[in-house]
Amino acid sequence: MTSSATIPGSCPPDLLDGGPFDAAARWLAGLDGAAAIGGLWGSSAAYAAAALLRVTAASGPASGPRLLVVVPGVAAAEAFAADLETFGVRALLLPIPDGAGLDPLSRSARLRALGAMVSAAPPDAVVASPAAVLAPVTPRAALLARRIELSAGGRSTPRILAAALAERGYDRVPLVEAPGQYAVRGSLVDVYPFGDDLPARVEFDDDRIDSLRRFDPGDQASRGDVSSLHVLGASEAVADGSVLDYLDGAARVAWRDPVDLEERLARTDAAEGTRHRERLAAFRSLADARPSVRLETLPVPEGPRAWNVRARSLQRFASALADIPRELAALAAGAARCVVFCDTAAEEERLRDLLGEAGGVPVSFETRRGSLDAGFVAGDPAWVFVSHAEIFHRHRVRQAPAGARLGAESADVLALEPGDTVVHALHGIGRYLGMKRLLHRGREQEFLILEYAGNARLEVPVSQLDLVQKYLGGTDLAPPLSALGSGQWTEKKLRAEAAVEKLARDLLAVQALRDQYTGTAFPPDTPWQRSFEAAFPFVDTPDQRAAMAEIKRDLESAAPMDRLVCGDVGYGKTELAMRAAFKVAVAGRQTAVLVPTTVLAEQHGVTFRERMAAYPVRVAVLSRFRSRSEQRRILEQTAAGEVDILIGTHRLLQGDVVFRDLGLVLIDEEQRFGVDHKERLKRLRATVDVLTLTATPIPRTLHMALLGLRDISNLLTPPQDRLAVHTEVCVEQDSVIRDGIRRELDRDGQVFFVHNRVFDIDTVATAIRALVPEARVGVVHGQLPEEDLEARMTAFLNREIDVLVTTTIIESGVDIPNANTLFVHDADQYGLADLHQLRGRVGRYRHQAYATFLLPPDRPVTPEARRRLKAIEEYSELGAGFRIALRDLEIRGVGNLLGREQHGHIAAIGYDLYCKMLDRTVRRLRKEPAPPPVETAAEFDVVAEIPASYIPDEGLRLDLYRRCCRCRTPEELEAARREFADRFGPVPPALERFLLVVAIRIAAGRHGLESVLGGPDGVAVRYRDRAAMEALKRRKPRHVRIVDEANGLLVIPADPRDPEKQLLAVLALLTG
Repeated sequence: MTSSATIPGSCPPDLLDGGPFDAAARWLAGLDGAAAIGGLWGSSAAYAAAALLRVTAASGPASGPRLLVVVPGVAAAEAFAADLETFGVRALLLPIPDGAGLDPLSRSARLRALGAMVSAAPPDAVVASPAAVLAPVTPRAALLARRIELSAGGRSTPRILAAALAERGYDRVPLVEAPGQYAVRGSLVDVYPFGDDLPARVEFDDDRIDSLRRFDPGDQASRGDVSSLHVLGASEAVADGSVLDYLDGAARVAWRDPVDLEERLARTDAAEGTRHRERLAAFRSLADARPSVRLETLPVPEGPRAWNVRARSLQRFASALADIPRELAALAAGAARCVVFCDTAAEEERLRDLLGEAGGVPVSFETRRGSLDAGFVAGDPAWVFVSHAEIFHRHRVRQAPAGARLGAESADVLALEPGDTVVHALHGIGRYLGMKRLLHRGREQEFLILEYAGNARLEVPVSQLDLVQKYLGGTDLAPPLSALGSGQWTEKKLRAEAAVEKLARDLLAVQALRDQYTGTAFPPDTPWQRSFEAAFPFVDTPDQRAAMAEIKRDLESAAPMDRLVCGDVGYGKTELAMRAAFKVAVAGRQTAVLVPTTVLAEQHGVTFRERMAAYPVRVAVLSRFRSRSEQRRILEQTAAGEVDILIGTHRLLQGDVVFRDLGLVLIDEEQRFGVDHKERLKRLRATVDVLTLTATPIPRTLHMALLGLRDISNLLTPPQDRLAVHTEVCVEQDSVIRDGIRRELDRDGQVFFVHNRVFDIDTVATAIRALVPEARVGVVHGQLPEEDLEARMTAFLNREIDVLVTTTIIESGVDIPNANTLFVHDADQYGLADLHQLRGRVGRYRHQAYATFLLPPDRPVTPEARRRLKAIEEYSELGAGFRIALRDLEIRGVGNLLGREQHGHIAAIGYDLYCKMLDRTVRRLRKEPAPPPVETAAEFDVVAEIPASYIPDEGLRLDLYRRCCRCRTPEELEAARREFADRFGPVPPALERFLLVVAIRIAAGRHGLESVLGGPDGVAVRYRDRAAMEALKRRKPRHVRIVDEANGLLVIPADPRDPEKQLLAVLALLTG
């Protein structure tokens, strides 16, 4: 936990004042020097620390934290900090430094913690692991001296601020996306301060700061004004200080089980040849100048500086829901207080419902908001503290701390670079050579230069950039360039249009057939459903909310559901599936969950059971991990309706699996099943609701084109506060593997090492054991006997294995929160999408995750493999799967969804143009209005552009040209204008004119005009729709003339004194 504020509804003082540790806390507060408190089981140590802080609360403001707690490991530190917050303490977790010191998010988190400690309202306590507390930090005085203070109305200039940022180690970039970066654009300075959640935009008015506002690094849009900004120095370069310097003068140091701490460091020193114990001894000698206390789990020897409280652990609660009220009543009987901590109001409500259902079992307890790592009983009469998670056997889910967010816009796979293959909607496939300023009609303008067959050149004005898209065809081979003026391109488009028409008609026919069947209309949400969803420990993304609403609408309809949910790895598809299955179970019907691998079936079994533990929903797993007798029993229970949710592989499709009342089939990654299995699933779709999940993302353009053909829900938004996986591609070296594994072990984490050859996988495991002797290494692969595979996966889940050497058996959906480092051996042998799926096994929760793709030192890498690996390294941000799906269309995505024939047409004309064709065809067949394609050329004798002086970076300028030309409505254009003003400052006249030209193109396209050419005496137009032209003439007879069957004239002369006047008049005529 890094928050320096108490959690909402956290423990009030009444649970500390007069509590079982009150006397011990008051005794300790009266002592100087060293002391010890023993018998502190589980979370009672955090309760004792909270009680101490309560009785030593200072009357005036503190100059820093009043307590430093050092605990044996990273996971223990996180748990201790979270427990302190539950007990009402403003606690801060000191992050461990990144080993290489290069990760901006890691540096930002550490500087954020130091900044919080010197703020006007420092946290009450700091909790740290040895790795965090022993790492040197910037001295307090140096941190304060290098801090930049900015406030609205203050005096400075962009030049002065930029110089100060550069002097403090910030990097100047075109676009600010990560901590430690800044950008200067005229009167604006964007800066991403280390330690802040979001970057800030500083707008100047001459030598005065006009405004300060936060902005989102993803879309670069402002998110609200702030009155002041504190910018910390960009690094701990002068790192010879101690965390002790940041504490309040009267602060105390607490050591949690120091013997355990020293033993861990001794093992690390022996294995790595380090001197952590020496550094700890030096730190303790400094800390001894302050009062200190040992917080021991076991009782300590009696003495004048010792106090034993004898807190006891709780007995494990029964698994059966019916037994919980009786057990809780027994626990509360005779207790002074029994407090149950619930993370959410929904958990509290469900607990009270369960006790109400028990009838005559009286239970005296109170509920508070929060959670505990391990409940305890203390005092006489006893005070009982227990968490909802312990009662229902759920793992405690700690919310990820708020942290810096990275931008993702700049890695757009559609961004053009010289040499890229492109598609011009009218002229075909060419090669982009770059942007150039050319003299045109007496004025210099920016053009895209495209090369075609025979070295022919085409100059495309930037106002027509939407006609040009990067070629994406799902093939590593560059397509041949089109010949300008030939009919070949038109023929390719006609063939593609015919194929798209057939596809759309086939899909619409399937949909019409399904509409003839009548399924089950499930009832609206029950109170249980609302309670179940409210107990989700994370915040739903907007896409999750929208997808769930669509799923429920389908379930509550009489027509059989056949919905596809697409989303990148870790975007929350499983939670949606569980909510759907729960809704079906509450209605009294059964769900079959079909997954591609046995390991994933077991994983889902654990996840579903834990999530539904507070409700009488029966979950079973049918897999080869089960004995024959156990499988037979599960089948009998399923046929009798005693199993609500049955999870398994294609085994569920065999004839002996009979459901009493099947209502829903959940399919995870359908494309991984065989032809026969798909046929069986096809028959199922006619009679029951089917929900299919896929981690193959569908890019937004294809999703929009398919709306109306298939029911698709697309999850595009990453979960809040998720961190992108730090990705690296390198040649295999022992030092890289050893350092990466030890970095993970130092923070109590686990490692996946993927090696996809069974015959020598044990040899690889032996080599890793030699490299990292202190690591517990296990091996899993699909050829292991069932009982061995299950035992080893269970050992890894239970943290009894540190490094799991595995085949790609873990590729699909395996979710182990504590595993946050991944190595992939011989990474050049994998497809791009497979590498992305493997990377998705780490980085799913609160820690910074690392993925290292290893290349063989003795084998050349093919050009195709090199391109794949460059892409996986480049597209490492959240949501990268969408870009990877575009780069890897032949492996997954469009080929799976639409078939190989359609994939061929995508290769012929390019992905973007294909999607536009599909969208228009679907709208036409469904008799829906379709916006006319904007293929109108518009030219005027004015300078209309994004000036290079306004946005100097050519790549960014090109991207913004493209986004403007994609606008299809006046509202979208106005939004683009506001974005320019927000991000880059006041909009210059040339850009205002460019936006007017784009607006004219949009309006002219609606009237069927092919071109609009401004001149001194009027505006020449070419048209393709005579009726539309005549309608325009009837409306504006004085200003519209029809010259012949293809040409016309808008009688609007140019005014050399006012270049915009003609533009405004043309726009008014076309839109009036």
